[in-house]
Amino acid sequence: MDVILAIGVSILFVIISIFQLFLALGFPLGDYAMGGFYRVLPLPMRVVSVANALILLVMAVTFLTYTNVLTGFAFLPVHLLAWLFTLFLAINTLANFASKSAKEKKVMTPLSGLAFILCLAILLM
Repeated sequence: MDVILAIGVSILFVIISIFQLFLALGFPLGDYAMGGFYRVLPLPMRVVSVANALILLVMAVTFLTYTNVLTGFAFLPVHLLAWLFTLFLAINTLANFASKSAKEKKVMTPLSGLAFILCLAILLM
């Protein structure tokens, strides 16, 4: 069951990573991210979006490695990273819920909340 959850949350991370890349490329989706202050992100925030996309991919690799779906990344401290990423997702869910952007609140809060629940379930199995 943990493998299925890890694959599911990894797919979610990849989808959000692609969304972050769209933001970095200047797509007018900024209402859904980073407080919703800019429809099209300014250059410094686009760089942050690229970093976010990479971090999300590392999160996917971490949970796939944690559940032994991937084996080539065993050198990573996956247990520690998995707990840190899960804690981050809990905080991120609260931050999205507190966002002044209605679009971010409606879309990203459930996504980060789902990711948090899936990651926590994996860790508690």
